[in-house]
Amino acid sequence: MSNSHVPDHTHGHDNGHATATTTATTATTTATTATATADNISHAAVVQRRTIGVLSLSQVLSGVAIAGTIPAGALLADSIADSDAAAGFAQTSVVTGAALVALPLARIALAKGRRSSLTTGYAIGGLGAAIVAVAAVTRSLPLVYLGSLLMGGAQAASYQARYAATDLAPEHQRARSLSWVIWAATIGAVLGPNLLDPSGAWSQAWGLPRLAGPYLVAVTSLTGAAVLLFLLLRPDPYLLATRHRTERDGAETRPKLRDGIAHLRGAPTAVVGIATIAIGHVVMVMVMVMTPVHMAHVDVTVSLIGLVISVHIIGMYAFSPVVGWLVDRLGCFPVIYAGLSILVAACVISGFTGR
Repeated sequence: MSNSHVPDHTHGHDNGHATATTTATTATTTATTATATADNISHAAVVQRRTIGVLSLSQVLSGVAIAGTIPAGALLADSIADSDAAAGFAQTSVVTGAALVALPLARIALAKGRRSSLTTGYAIGGLGAAIVAVAAVTRSLPLVYLGSLLMGGAQAASYQARYAATDLAPEHQRARSLSWVIWAATIGAVLGPNLLDPSGAWSQAWGLPRLAGPYLVAVTSLTGAAVLLFLLLRPDPYLLATRHRTERDGAETRPKLRDGIAHLRGAPTAVVGIATIAIGHVVMVMVMVMTPVHMAHVDVTVSLIGLVISVHIIGMYAFSPVVGWLVDRLGCFPVIYAGLSILVAACVISGFTGR
């Protein structure tokens, strides 16, 4: 009976020991997680620098192809059909192709990463350029439009490559990371139109039509971009960012395309961004697609047409790092207002040219 009045310290001791063990385990887990997170951040920074370099070089190559074939496609369609409308429809085909390929490329990126997506887009574009080169030889307008449609794959890949630069970028540096890759496109985009004359001369030396030359250059540069990304975009930035996010959050995330639509419903700023891009692109394409055609009608040389397109491309891309810095510092809306004002001023000035 006396033993029933003796306090039992064993149970309390076990509870204390369990609590201490749990606390120690939690602390160890937290420390391990923090170390892993720090390691991931360090690794991501190294991979990010390499990714920016590879993407930038691919943008140079794709810029040569895309910018060089903008005036060439319009001039080729006009020379076959003798119609300004036919000339405009060549670039319309490229834009349509880019729109059609954009979502499939995004699905590939979600499933297999940026490397597979971008490589596929540039490969499709290279095939399209080859078809337009054949169209220049056979004088086939339908083939011009078909090849231009497929070249939209390269344009879609070029746009998506810019956003690949943000996969591993810290949130406060995303705009700058994207802008540096866009800036790299300036080099190729300036070279491309200025290769109209020499590539035409090379093409004629091989017994081919003059306007086949820019498309042969495009086949070469887009193939180079596809091979470059396939070999060097490792580790894949999107897949690595997804893995790091899973390790940090403790749950695997598998985003789908419909998640983006759902995000837009609750993000009016993103909707404004998309609308701004769409409106700006419509205005820019309407003006610049017809510029080489009208210049050709007044007997401006092909080399001068290429120079005008190059100046246009410089205006598009050369100030990208400054724009990215301003977005990070001031926010998107002041920069959008400034950009729209510049676009309106440019249209007004070009509308009075020659009067």
